[in-house]
Amino acid sequence: MLVRHLSYFVTLAREKHFAKAAEACNIAQPTLSAAIRKLEEDLDARLVVRKRRFVGLTAEGEKVLAWGRQILTDYNSLKDDLSGAREGLTGALKLGVIPAAMPAVSFITARFSAANPTASVEVHSMSSRAIQDGLDAFELDGGMTYLENEPLERVRRLPLYQERYVFVARRDHPLAKRTSLTWREAAEERLCLLSEEMQNRRIVNAVASAIGVEVKPEVISNSFLGVCSHLRHGEWAGIVPHTFFYVFRAERDLVAIDLVDPVHTQAIGLVLSDREPRSPMADALLSSALTVDLETELENALRASA
Repeated sequence: MLVRHLSYFVTLAREKHFAKAAEACNIAQPTLSAAIRKLEEDLDARLVVRKRRFVGLTAEGEKVLAWGRQILTDYNSLKDDLSGAREGLTGALKLGVIPAAMPAVSFITARFSAANPTASVEVHSMSSRAIQDGLDAFELDGGMTYLENEPLERVRRLPLYQERYVFVARRDHPLAKRTSLTWREAAEERLCLLSEEMQNRRIVNAVASAIGVEVKPEVISNSFLGVCSHLRHGEWAGIVPHTFFYVFRAERDLVAIDLVDPVHTQAIGLVLSDREPRSPMADALLSSALTVDLETELENALRASA
């Protein structure tokens, strides 16, 4: 009963509405309310601020929410572990990935799916901060993100590859025939870049700032698809990770020029919650990632697509 009541309580905290939480739990609202009151009695603590409608959690309720998420995750992981030993891993791998790492994620998920054919994969494009929140709330099994700049906390890290940066423009751009370009020169162009909630953009800002330059894009987007659209239009150029062309190489009207002075690289890797035992999904994800030489495979794929 404790597990069931905790599940109702965590759902209420997520939905912030008794009726919506009851619907999500597939029970009647009085049943949900009674379960929350029973949980409060068992724990001898008031968990929910009650008025005419759901207002929020008490300080004790916030503590119970953190423990409840962990207990439910461990309970479900136990069931998955026992079931997986008999029938193979089932359910969905939930993976948060920063936009800059999206071109590389399939190299990991392909291994995972081959090793776990009865499991599915959910890939969510997220900022590094959202990945941290998702891991802390046990809503993600793992993430792919930057490892050095603004590092995540309470995680186990597995380096995967080094990201470097290129200047991208149409083939008819005045700089298109250059083999390299300085960051200072790139910053003077009309740019379309990611928005500043994305860590990739904050890295670009930091590199430019270190040489006394400020990047002032005319257009920003929280999606590389949006960036690519503007680059193809021709009025703007961009500063993007070198893996950009693994996904967008079909756009033959675009060229990539190496950025120098400085040549900057940034480590991208897999992050998992730093707790033992790991969930079966997280364990399977790590096992799959350990079989991939992502640095080499990405370089081979980029050369082949070129």
